[in-house]
Amino acid sequence: MEYYNYLKSLHLIFVITWFAGLFYIVRLFVYQIEANEKPSPEKEILQAQYKIMAYRLWYIITWPSAVLASIFAFWMLFFTDLGNAWLKMPWMHVKLCFVFLLYLYHGKCHQIFKQLQNDEVKYTNNFMRLWNEGATIILFAVVFLVVLKSAINWIYGVIGIMAFSILIMLGFRFYKRIREKK
Repeated sequence: MEYYNYLKSLHLIFVITWFAGLFYIVRLFVYQIEANEKPSPEKEILQAQYKIMAYRLWYIITWPSAVLASIFAFWMLFFTDLGNAWLKMPWMHVKLCFVFLLYLYHGKCHQIFKQLQNDEVKYTNNFMRLWNEGATIILFAVVFLVVLKSAINWIYGVIGIMAFSILIMLGFRFYKRIREKK
C-alpha cells in the first residue's frame, strides 16, 4: 500500500499526456486536411511537415502514454487492496466503460492517422473539429466519476454530458460561422 500513491501519480501523469496527445493529434488532422486543399508547392511542404509532427506525437507521446497509463491502472486495480475494493464499486464499472470508449476513440484516431500518413483524406476538417470533442466528453465523464465516486446518479451524469455535448456543438457552429465570414 505504501507504493500506491506512486502508482496513482504515474497513472495520472500518463493519462494527462495521453489526453494531450489525443487532443493535439486531431488538431494536426485538421491541419493536414486543410493543407490538402492548398496549391502546390505549399500543399506538399505542409503535408510533409504535418506528417512528421503527427508521427512523432503519435508514436513518441500518445501511444507510450496510453500504454503506460494502462499498465499503472492495471497494477493499481489488480495488485493493490484498494484497487480490488474499487473494482466492486458501481462507479468504477461506469468509469471503465468510459475508458473502453477512450480506447475505441484512440483506435479510430490511429486509423485516421494511418490514412492521412498515406495521403488518404476521408474526412472534412469540420468533422475533425467535432471529432476532437469526443476526447473532451470522455475526459469530463471520467474526472467527475473519479472525483465524485458516484455511479448511482449516472443518469444525471449522462444528461449532463449530453448537455455539455450540445453546448460544444453550438459553440462549434458559432465558431464555424465566424471562420466563414473571414
